[in-house]
Amino acid sequence: MTLTALHVGGPTLVLDLAGLRVVTDPTFDPPGDHPIGDGRVLRKLTGPAVPATDLGRVDLVLLSHDQHPDNLDPSGRALLGEAGRVLSTPAAAGRIAGLDGLAPWETAEVPAPAGPLVVRAVPARHGPPGAEAFSGPVTGFVLEAPDGTTVYVSGDNASVGVVEAIAERVPRVDLAVLFCGAARRPDRPEPLTLTAADAVLAARALDARRVLPVHTEGWLHFTEGPGTLYRAFAEAGLADRLTILPLGVPTKLPDQVSV
Repeated sequence: MTLTALHVGGPTLVLDLAGLRVVTDPTFDPPGDHPIGDGRVLRKLTGPAVPATDLGRVDLVLLSHDQHPDNLDPSGRALLGEAGRVLSTPAAAGRIAGLDGLAPWETAEVPAPAGPLVVRAVPARHGPPGAEAFSGPVTGFVLEAPDGTTVYVSGDNASVGVVEAIAERVPRVDLAVLFCGAARRPDRPEPLTLTAADAVLAARALDARRVLPVHTEGWLHFTEGPGTLYRAFAEAGLADRLTILPLGVPTKLPDQVSV
């Protein structure tokens, strides 16, 4: 596995993979309140560690969903129009021009210098069973580079069972990018993204060589931070597989310090 990762903050990760620059769930707004249309407000606590203007060419955006500003804010929406390609859910493609929507298990190929990067949409569930009714559709992704490197990007998924089903169909995962943080709504007790304990179970199910958590800081509705994740992985004997990236620092994987 040879790639470089840069954590901008929240769910926004920049991966240099197969000669392409890939960005997950772009969020580049400064701190502030984001109304979400049902009387609730999501509060962003910190701005991006790197501004969007510093990214240079963006070849591919992987957008897990478009309905929540902690996954796609106004500055992130502006980035979509400048990217070479944007993949998301069919619902998002129906709302935002220029997006390609993929149903679960559908694939797309993105041209890369050594051959196409194959991107497969995979299931995700943004909360407890039945969460689609209030969270809407969400997708994860599996990327396979020409050299065989395989990357799983969970998106806002809270279900270990969903991950286990993906693992049955994806025999090898070199890097698992897990959206964690145990995000919660004030009116619901259930986590909307992976808890630290569930991230451990997901890592085991995938047998991932390297686990890179994102979406654990920067917003008020995250209830578990990077320290909680590290303790959970250490107690499970998996700390050597965990990489918690410093914000704003490009890091080559797998040649990195775990924490």
